[in-house]
Amino acid sequence: MTDSGNFSDQVVVVTGAAGALGQAVVDAFADSGATVAQLDVLQLNNTHYSATCDLTDAGACRQAANDIVAALGGINVLANIAGGFTMGETVHETSDDSWDFMFNLNALSVLNMARAVVPTMLDQGGGKVINVGARAALRGGALMGAYSASKSVVIRLTESLADELKAQGINVNCVLPSIIDTQRNRADMPGADFSSWVAPPALAKVVRFLGSSDADPIHGAAIPVEGLA
Repeated sequence: MTDSGNFSDQVVVVTGAAGALGQAVVDAFADSGATVAQLDVLQLNNTHYSATCDLTDAGACRQAANDIVAALGGINVLANIAGGFTMGETVHETSDDSWDFMFNLNALSVLNMARAVVPTMLDQGGGKVINVGARAALRGGALMGAYSASKSVVIRLTESLADELKAQGINVNCVLPSIIDTQRNRADMPGADFSSWVAPPALAKVVRFLGSSDADPIHGAAIPVEGLA
């Protein structure tokens, strides 16, 4: 693997690459020399390898991973950035649709990409997986039951994968951001102090660190990235 400043021989897969954090993670790895493969349900038009992929479809994820390996020669880092947040109902009023939406978006997407990419990393003898949890995964809150539960699953998947894979040279860790400073969050919370939120490029640097050899001793960590919030 490479140090935190040089990814020139690395293939990095970024899911949710069309989003604000996804774009920042793509830029962070690309600026350090990585070959970046972007996956998103939306079509991306830039100089990086990109493919549309429904991350809730296990078969589509396997096909996307196989195509990346065929085109780029392997996968060294998987950054599972895809996910999302919506306020929900009270727990006792939570609909099946609300529950399934949060779990598919935040948890099933991570599981599907792990199933698609980890076999390649095992064949290669190593790799890095970085997932995005949330501070809200540590404690439930009103109208956030489905979201908090889905992000809690991300932490448990991270820990389980890390224990299963660390002896094979694969590091699995996750970050726990508070509120990310995106246009949508600013629109949803116009009265907030945006300067206290986590800027996507700053969070992307933490993701990049976890993808580097500097993070080799770290397995199964859930790292808070809270800014001043």
